[in-house]
Amino acid sequence: MNAECGVRSAESTDFSQFERDGFQIIHSLAPAGECDRLSSELTQLFQKQLQTAKVRIGGVRNLLRTNTLVSQFAKSTGFLSLLQKATGSAVFPVRSIFFDKNPEANWLVPWHQDLAIAVAGKLEVPGFSGWSVKDGTVHVHPPEEILAGMITLRLHLDDCDASNGALKVIAGSHRFGKIPTAEIARWTPPEKQTVCEVPKGGALLIRPLLLHSSLPAEGPCHRRVLHIEYATQKLPSGLEWLEN
Repeated sequence: MNAECGVRSAESTDFSQFERDGFQIIHSLAPAGECDRLSSELTQLFQKQLQTAKVRIGGVRNLLRTNTLVSQFAKSTGFLSLLQKATGSAVFPVRSIFFDKNPEANWLVPWHQDLAIAVAGKLEVPGFSGWSVKDGTVHVHPPEEILAGMITLRLHLDDCDASNGALKVIAGSHRFGKIPTAEIARWTPPEKQTVCEVPKGGALLIRPLLLHSSLPAEGPCHRRVLHIEYATQKLPSGLEWLEN
């Protein structure tokens, strides 16, 4: 797979919306053929994990370490240049997850911010709290400034609209830091919600602190997304990103 081929040029993209709203849709990022190669390989991997999983799962985690195709794609100079322009800083990928919302895994995601990061191991460091282990991976809530510098790229491998679980967001909510769970309801009235419909080969860029959610698909088929998180800084005091 040529991860550079067809990636939208950073020079031709205006990121003023991303800076203002904390999200932006890029309607054409990767060619259909590259999406098909990714979706074919990752769907097969997902199906294998489904056969051995003890509980129902919605995707495959930690792909930067385990899948060469995803790792090459995430580290391609085209993507890194695009995201550097969006953030104003050099970025590097720190985690990748493949999600497949389908008839057997058609879930609801309530309104939330992405407050946890995946790390290589637990170390007691000031400002890092809320340690947990999910699917065998250590997670922690880092200081707000680390989250504020991150960006997530959600590459859509299928067409995604309001009928099949498109992400909903609250524009500009990332600018208000960590929002207490008890206050989220007042931030998310229907008139403030934006549905992010993204075509196959397009991408949604979001800040982790942006409030977002998604509904189950109305007529579930496949809604496959390659989710890649990028950071702009190393972690302090010996802490390490899980997949860097």
